[in-house]
Amino acid sequence: MTTTPRLVIFDLDGTLVDSNRDLIPALNKATATEGLPHISMEDVGHVVGKGALQMIERAFHFHGRELEVGGAIHKHLLDRFVEFYEQNLSDETVFFPGTLKALDKLSEDSWQLAVCTNKYERLARKLLEQLGEANRFPVITGGDTFEVKKPDPQHLIETANLANVSPEHCIMVGDSVNDIAAAQTANMPVIAVDFGYSDVPVEELNPDRIISHFDELGAAVSDLSKS
Repeated sequence: MTTTPRLVIFDLDGTLVDSNRDLIPALNKATATEGLPHISMEDVGHVVGKGALQMIERAFHFHGRELEVGGAIHKHLLDRFVEFYEQNLSDETVFFPGTLKALDKLSEDSWQLAVCTNKYERLARKLLEQLGEANRFPVITGGDTFEVKKPDPQHLIETANLANVSPEHCIMVGDSVNDIAAAQTANMPVIAVDFGYSDVPVEELNPDRIISHFDELGAAVSDLSKS
């Protein structure tokens, strides 16, 4: 009997890994070159899922400094941020508790696994490689893999296509409005983690399920796959 391929697509930052531990220090190193004081994880961490440019904007706004969005300084700081971050991708970053056990269980239950992140693809791959878990995800797509990125649903759809799985047999797991909106527009069931980097409570975004620990993931995936 042939089994229909099934895929769980994960966001990365704030969903699989607690990467603020390395992202915020890289941000502070970059903005310090323009004389900004350091900013704390609590003050900027919730915009991580929206990309480095918005993190830089948030840091300037927090300190009452003007920044020409898309201007030369903004772009220069993005380059410095990426440079600093790439040098220290996995110094402090860890998987959230229970993640690897939950991924093992999904694989045992014949679910394929993929990552769809707005992080640059090479940085996502490099981070997962340094954490020793890249081989779990045959498909890893980033914000620069296609011409679009989340919240555009095509980012998820093309990720599914690369895995040779129909989008109707996929489930998305994420932590932010970008993840949830992309999945909803793609008509893909979505599970939200409530321990990530969302700037609003995830229940306000109306995901299909909410989990507070990866121990709850298997049951949520099983439940949605039967819906």
